[in-house]
Amino acid sequence: MQLTVSAQRGAVVVAPAGRIDHASAEAFATALQPHLDRCRAGAEALIVDMSGVDYISSVGLRALMVAAKQAEAQAGRIAIAALSPMVREVFEISRFDMVFRIYRSLDDALASEGAGG
Repeated sequence: MQLTVSAQRGAVVVAPAGRIDHASAEAFATALQPHLDRCRAGAEALIVDMSGVDYISSVGLRALMVAAKQAEAQAGRIAIAALSPMVREVFEISRFDMVFRIYRSLDDALASEGAGG
């Protein structure tokens, strides 16, 4: 699992790639943490671009749940973008579509969550 980070249109975009499973979830959570620490009221939105993720396990979902709770506690904004059909199905079955604002594409997320949104 790799994680790239960029600033785009008034948001911080983190883009994991590969699988988020028992072998990589802790590294994903650790890499995400500094961006979550800055995800506060009045700060840029944090968008997790999932377009490069082809599988997510329950451990990976847990890392995202912890991220959502931290962002909420800090009054920050976090959203998910560009789920693959398989990962989207996992999100829907586990009801994570009720936890996060989910956008079909990164452009849609940036339009709603970025500086212009």
